[in-house]
Amino acid sequence: MRLQLLPHGRRAWTRFGILVGFPLASALLGGCYMISMPGRTHRGPLPPLTEEERALRGRLEGHVRTLAGEIGERSLGRPAGLARAAAYVEAELRGAGHAVASQEHVAGGEKVRNIEAEILGTGAADEIVVVGGHYDSVLGMPGANDNASGTAAVIEVARALAGRKLSRTVRFVAFVNEEPPYFKTEEMGSRVYARRCRERGEKVLAMLSLETIGYYRDEPGSQRYPFPFSLFYPGEGNFIGFVGNLGSRSLVRRCVGSFRSHTAFPSEGGALPGWITGVDWSDHWSFWKEGYPAVMVTDTAPFRYPYYHHPGDTPDRIDYERTARVVAGIARVVVELAGNGGS
Repeated sequence: MRLQLLPHGRRAWTRFGILVGFPLASALLGGCYMISMPGRTHRGPLPPLTEEERALRGRLEGHVRTLAGEIGERSLGRPAGLARAAAYVEAELRGAGHAVASQEHVAGGEKVRNIEAEILGTGAADEIVVVGGHYDSVLGMPGANDNASGTAAVIEVARALAGRKLSRTVRFVAFVNEEPPYFKTEEMGSRVYARRCRERGEKVLAMLSLETIGYYRDEPGSQRYPFPFSLFYPGEGNFIGFVGNLGSRSLVRRCVGSFRSHTAFPSEGGALPGWITGVDWSDHWSFWKEGYPAVMVTDTAPFRYPYYHHPGDTPDRIDYERTARVVAGIARVVVELAGNGGS
């Protein structure tokens, strides 16, 4: 067989096509791997709130107004506010029907605590699902969306599941010291908690970090992303996001698939490299450090919310109706992750 050589010009274009096309194809395949999710996101009008969701909306607003309005700043810059917030979360979890434990440690010379409630599994009690959110705020800020919204969600998911028989153990944890100057340090509350889980040899199968979940906009251009994700995701900030690292891809897909199967609300998901801006910006990072799969559930914070780490992060900014839909959906996701152990 004779090998016919291409003319010089054609050889050059072929070489160029290989050099450009292969990386481009690889990038597209990699992108599909990271963002391909089961099910379809909800489109179109939202259904009316159910009676249960209307009640949930009112309770969520009450929590946020207490934490970010009455108490305000919740940090070691104002330790009295941090302590009041911890006491409030503890009382609400008890009121929801749970026994409550504290995990104390010292940070900045002050004694602080994580707050934990637990439903012991009926079949696989050694397998654990953690639902957590941080109750502190950034220094000097009221922190309504960041993260009174997530704290309120932890309380209400705990209320929704109280008395349920679930196969796996579910823990509801309000973490202290997520914000700077403790973020990604050994004094970060979730870091202390996740490290203890590993030291005890606990089987944490899933961790959901509920982080800044209360702000939604329908206007085109209301949502931003780190490059190049604007090519793949919508430009309207009206969805809830499920974000994990590549090692948590199976958990991300399971959460998104579960949420979409029973909740009529827009949702997006991604299992992304941890070095991408924003992917590791909450308590799920602490669980990744210990090798546990973890997902951040978020409205994407600074990529949508103009009052992130700002004095304007006040309770009136929160869309409580849409937050109630999201929290009700998260509760159903947790039930599926934990496995229904009976009525």
